[in-house]
Amino acid sequence: MSKSIGFIGLGVLGSAMATNLLKDGFDVTGCDSRPEALEGLKEFGLKAGKSPKDLADKSEVVVTCLPTLKSLHEVYAGDQGLANSSLPNQIILEVSTFPVAEKEKARNAVYAVGKRMMDCPVSGNRMLAEQKKLTAFASGNEADYKEVKDVIGGFALRQFYVGEFGCGMKMKFCSNILNLVHNAAAAEVMVLGIKSGLEPELIHKVISGSGSSSSMFETRGALMVADAYEYEGSNFSTSIKDSRFISQHAHDLRVPTPIYHVALQSYYAAVAQGHFEEDAAAVVK
Repeated sequence: MSKSIGFIGLGVLGSAMATNLLKDGFDVTGCDSRPEALEGLKEFGLKAGKSPKDLADKSEVVVTCLPTLKSLHEVYAGDQGLANSSLPNQIILEVSTFPVAEKEKARNAVYAVGKRMMDCPVSGNRMLAEQKKLTAFASGNEADYKEVKDVIGGFALRQFYVGEFGCGMKMKFCSNILNLVHNAAAAEVMVLGIKSGLEPELIHKVISGSGSSSSMFETRGALMVADAYEYEGSNFSTSIKDSRFISQHAHDLRVPTPIYHVALQSYYAAVAQGHFEEDAAAVVK
């Protein structure tokens, strides 16, 4: 029998992940601060939870996919948070991108009431999430990981156990640097090729699948070719938010990241030019 899953945070990424869990046959109860976020998933069988506590009281495994540090701590330690749920020994998968120290605070809140938690961020945007092509970096107790591998497999094509709690976020920071740099580089290539007189469709076709390509070039390059950025794979707000955490992490370790920070300037330029709510492929603009 498939596990009962509680899914908190049905935004751009979370809604696609929850849909895949439902399609895989899991019994999923959802919760979001915006009630309307649940409506599009009810046709797939999603049940509605009143609060994180209510959802956790009836779920074997809980997944949290949250947008801000404020929401993280409200969901875990708030009046109606997970720490007030009566169900012990539950495994919680935290898949968002936040500093390790903040996730540890959330973990301590639920550990105090007998729950288990794994730091399990995912790499990929909504386009990849809809195709179930996310990569998950699971960290924490390895025995807990083995218990929930099937759940992670419900929303991620590739999954890895990467070590003790927090190692998932450390791996995600490395992954995010490459994602942003590859996307910015793809934009430079498309602009150079187009201004050289090459057709954008041809540039994308020839480079995709070659040794020069990347997942970012192939997925976001297609949006650049179409000159269409309304589809929200992952907008600039996510990249800008994450950049603060990544930069602080690198600073704490005294590790220079000059290529990342040069590429980041193109993101700030896109935001300044009004593309904040569009998919980050609009960096090409």
